[in-house]
Amino acid sequence: MTVAAGIGYALIALGPSLAVFVAVISKKPFLILVLLSSTLVWLISLIILSGFWRAFLPLETTQWWPFMILIVTSVAFQEGVRILSWKLYKRLEEILDAFADRIAKPRLYLTDKMQIALAGGMGHGVAHAVFFCLSLLTPAFGQATFYVEKCSYMPFFLVSSLIALAFVTIHSFSMVIAFNGYAEGKKVDQLFVPIVHMAAGLLTLVNLVSGGCVIGVPLLFILATWTLMHCGRMVWRRLTENRNRPGSS
Repeated sequence: MTVAAGIGYALIALGPSLAVFVAVISKKPFLILVLLSSTLVWLISLIILSGFWRAFLPLETTQWWPFMILIVTSVAFQEGVRILSWKLYKRLEEILDAFADRIAKPRLYLTDKMQIALAGGMGHGVAHAVFFCLSLLTPAFGQATFYVEKCSYMPFFLVSSLIALAFVTIHSFSMVIAFNGYAEGKKVDQLFVPIVHMAAGLLTLVNLVSGGCVIGVPLLFILATWTLMHCGRMVWRRLTENRNRPGSS
């Protein structure tokens, strides 16, 4: 039963991403490469952050402000990496378009660009899940489960899996929103992503309060749902505009 529980926790965290991978990303080898590359980049960024903060550990667990500083600096660093990822993507797009022109093939369609952004965002989400959830699940395959004093209502592994699922959703679709915002020069979309990322990170501080997971986890899923809905509206608008544009395909 413990093996089933461990697998279940892993599927809670990454099950929806696995479904998207099979339905969308696995059909195009280039998207698989983007996903793997993005996962590696974000894992490296998280390792750099952990190496920096290792000098200040252990943090004072009776105070919340050191954790807030950690989250704020981490989110700021990751948003900087996102901007760098956008610049690298634009360079890649120019190379692919130039190659398409040389062989007389169509340039990247809007849907191709969105799928590349989705693969990059999913890489970010998978890296987060591996770093903050899957690496903690080994004891879940043992003889018993584990609870923490601050959240005695749910097993620690279940809370970690649910938080990872929320962040995977936020990261995956935030990349689509951000890349579109950079491409269109829309400040709303450009600011939406770091604000939601920061809010989601700070919401995890609620878990430091007794019983806080009962409030913090649902609020995280509200943010994840908001991100998904905003991305859906944006994608629908872009596809509608592109379809109505003369000469578009």
